[in-house]
Amino acid sequence: MEEKITHLTKEGLRYYQNLLAEIKGKRALEIAKRIEDARSFGDLSENSEYDEAKAAQAMNEAERIRIESILKNYVLIDDTNLSTDEVRLGLVVTLYDYEFEEEVDYYLVGSSEANPLEGKISNESPVGQAILGKKVGDEVEVKTPGGDIVKYRIVDIKIPEKKDVV
Repeated sequence: MEEKITHLTKEGLRYYQNLLAEIKGKRALEIAKRIEDARSFGDLSENSEYDEAKAAQAMNEAERIRIESILKNYVLIDDTNLSTDEVRLGLVVTLYDYEFEEEVDYYLVGSSEANPLEGKISNESPVGQAILGKKVGDEVEVKTPGGDIVKYRIVDIKIPEKKDVV
């Protein structure tokens, strides 16, 4: 099975590297200690502490595998020569939402970094797909999962300032 290529910003790469270190280090040690403590209670057949610790170990292992897959198959978004002539990964885009008559900023990132609550949208999202490659002044229409059509105009394209990056 071919693994999915993930686009990461430098911040996203650091985040996943730190998370992997925590998963393999601190979290793994804490879970191992919980398993050891639970074993000391005796009979494992009715030991809920042991069952919970083993479940936590399985979840931690699954998360480790997922993060390692991301880190093995990523493409770094090169922000050294970013141009703001058109919408690209790694840029902040200001959109005018015609329905709500307001502007909103989105940081266009790869799918593994997307977090709409933080203003980070994926290049694979409906809005991300619609604006990718567009220029200031272009208008796009996006079909929402509910079937509605939302219309935006690209107002600005800029390189994110460190304060824009969460």
